[in-house]
Amino acid sequence: MNLSVKANELRKDVIQLIYDAKGGHIGGDLSVMDILVTLYYEQMNVDPAKMDDPNRDRFILSKGHSVESLYTILADKGFFPKEDLDTYSQFGSKYIGHPNNKINGIEMNSGSLGHGLPVAIGMALAGKMDNASYRTYVVMGDGELAEGSVWEGAMAASHFKLDNLCAVIDRNRLQISGSTEDVMAHEDLKKRWEAFNWYVLDIDGNDTEALSAAFEEAKELKGRPTMILANTTKGCGVSFIENRANWHHKVPTDAELAGALKELDQKILKGGR
Repeated sequence: MNLSVKANELRKDVIQLIYDAKGGHIGGDLSVMDILVTLYYEQMNVDPAKMDDPNRDRFILSKGHSVESLYTILADKGFFPKEDLDTYSQFGSKYIGHPNNKINGIEMNSGSLGHGLPVAIGMALAGKMDNASYRTYVVMGDGELAEGSVWEGAMAASHFKLDNLCAVIDRNRLQISGSTEDVMAHEDLKKRWEAFNWYVLDIDGNDTEALSAAFEEAKELKGRPTMILANTTKGCGVSFIENRANWHHKVPTDAELAGALKELDQKILKGGR
């Protein structure tokens, strides 16, 4: 499978979903898509036919506001019918604007930022205590790093030597109120996580080949957790959305929808980004 093509096909689904629902966090959905596609279509041991398998890999989308990307992937993988998403963001629907563990394939309700990493650490620690084979993955946003619980978790994960834990930061450098470096500066993130004794990989987070290599390297690491700093472009794939903070949560117009889908179709025909 060409993961870059799959990511762009699903970007089209996300944009259409947000347009139809008249709401959604489109910028972060587009930036995180390559990360999620690499995990779900190549790396993780997850199967809709074995959702209760105790050895399934665990995944938490801590930046839960980018749930539209996760929903489109879970639907495409067969965790629930694609038609279910016709109710997204409607009154009474379980398909709400943040992950909901009443939905097949979702391990944890998330969206209150800073909670995903600590819960993932608990899952990874439980795996160690049970001598289980599963791995735990968590994806965070860079704006989320202003939460103190993230850094308490960072300390605990290295203390317990959780080499079955791999965290990813969707480092798109924008949040709802502007640049992350203006709101709460994070650089040098690599040095910060290394100071907590994490193994840190600093990569292009919109390059599925780089992501694949990083996840494989993390699997071989022993004695400490891995942090993948995935440098991404907010709004990746659609030129008029890229690197624009005002597209953090925004619905495209009819013309913008058509333009975005056309641009992504062109990328798909070219075989990737």
